[in-house]
Amino acid sequence: MSRAYNFSPGPAALPEAVLRQAQAEMLEYRDAGASIVEISHRGPEFLEVARRTEADLRTLLSIPDDYAVIFTAGGATTVQALLPLNFAAPGQAADYVVTGHWGKTALKQVAPVIDARIAASSEGGGFRDIPSRAKWMLSADAAYVHVTANETIHGVEFRDIPSVGDVPLIADFSSSIASEPLDISRFGAIYAGAQKNLGPVGIAVLIVRRDLLQRAGQPRAPIFDYRAQLEAESMLNTPPSWNWYMLGLTVKWMLDEGGVAEFAAQNARKAALLYAAIDGSGGFYRNEVATDARSRMNVPFFLHDESLNDAFLAQAREAGLISLKGHRVLGGMRASIYNAMPEAGVQALADFMKDFQQRNG
Repeated sequence: MSRAYNFSPGPAALPEAVLRQAQAEMLEYRDAGASIVEISHRGPEFLEVARRTEADLRTLLSIPDDYAVIFTAGGATTVQALLPLNFAAPGQAADYVVTGHWGKTALKQVAPVIDARIAASSEGGGFRDIPSRAKWMLSADAAYVHVTANETIHGVEFRDIPSVGDVPLIADFSSSIASEPLDISRFGAIYAGAQKNLGPVGIAVLIVRRDLLQRAGQPRAPIFDYRAQLEAESMLNTPPSWNWYMLGLTVKWMLDEGGVAEFAAQNARKAALLYAAIDGSGGFYRNEVATDARSRMNVPFFLHDESLNDAFLAQAREAGLISLKGHRVLGGMRASIYNAMPEAGVQALADFMKDFQQRNG
């Protein structure tokens, strides 16, 4: 077996060590007599997995005690739809800062149930930058302010999310969670779909300040009530147990590798290497994002001659570099370099890009 360097934006590459451990435990989890996905989620084996996963995640992210951790089925989009139901009163507005495709998606999810106000948007500039804080039109009576920390499609990332005053700040960290240290106490809540830095698709994590859970919110079924989910240890219904287990293995792997500080250093080196390959190409490759808003996780780039796109992708695959095709919204190329992508993979991509340019420049 020869595994390629996988630059997929999500579902994304998982650490090989995690996949090998899951492979070894696939038929029987420890001495349970069955795999983890076959046993009861209320049995001692899975409860131990769930509780250890939360404990490890709290350690990895330095989650304060006054924040609850809820594991939810689905992904970030599901969380987005439930935010106003849990944290906004009927008729109350919320402010959204839109910096890319997923910010627009978050806005779309809540439009049927809340007055979602666009406090700032960079759409007019093609989502190539982040609106300055001075231009944000925030409402003092808003239920919360929502931002997307990193935009996977447009390759735009907040390097320092500004303060929004006394209104709770809620952020989608799906594609950058655990990539560097984060002061969670600055937020009312953060959430993330797992399939980029935390594990496989099908499960998400919500980290929410406990006092926000006391809000009455709007009429909703118990299954959509985060207070009820927390009381049931995220098991109000049968959870995606395999995904939860894999998330736990991934978090443990990150701790063993040195935690978020170590990954922050690695991610800075990887991003610098890839952007240098683009910027140093003399225009053969280009990235259109403002330099101080460039993502460390998702790097979109374009070839100077789009007729070379198919050859680039085909030859990259032959070189063991896969999933580099850009999103249909933008076209071009995109390299997603999350925590599980080793520096050797980014170096291999940079070397291939240089070689491709020499042969086609």
